[in-house]
Amino acid sequence: MKLMTTPRSTLSYVSPFAPLLNRDWERLVSGGSDLNSGFRPDLDVREEAEALTVLVDLPGVRREDVQVTFHDGELTISGERKSDAPEKQEVRSYQERSFGRFERRLTIHSPINADQVKATHRDGILTVTLPKVEEVRPRQIEIATA
Repeated sequence: MKLMTTPRSTLSYVSPFAPLLNRDWERLVSGGSDLNSGFRPDLDVREEAEALTVLVDLPGVRREDVQVTFHDGELTISGERKSDAPEKQEVRSYQERSFGRFERRLTIHSPINADQVKATHRDGILTVTLPKVEEVRPRQIEIATA
C-alpha cells in the first residue's frame, strides 16, 4: 500500500486574522519564506479582548537560540534549530526532522503596548503575549432606558 502525501507548501490557507496581519502572512503560512530553506516552525495566533498571543512550536530549539523583537507593529521571531547528527556520517540514515535558521515576521495592525510584550519558552513552545492598548479593548456599553 502506497501512501500519498501532499507537501505542506502546496496547501492553501485562509487566515482568520487577515485584518491583523499583512498579506505576507499567506506567503509565510504557505512556506514561501525566502530565508527558510529547512526548518519553519508552526505558529498559532489567538486574539482575546486584552491581548494577542502567538504560540510557536520550537521543539529541540534552546531558548538561547531564539530572538524575539517587536518594532513598529512588526513581531519578528528568529533563531536556529541545530542538528544533533554528527558532522560525518558513515551510515545512511532516514531523516524527517528539519534544521537550520528560521525567521517568522507578523505585522500586527492592532495598537500594542510595546513595553508590556512578554515571551516565555517552555517545553518546546514559545509564547509571545502582545497586550493591546487600553482604548482598543472592546467594552460593554450599558443601554439606559429613555
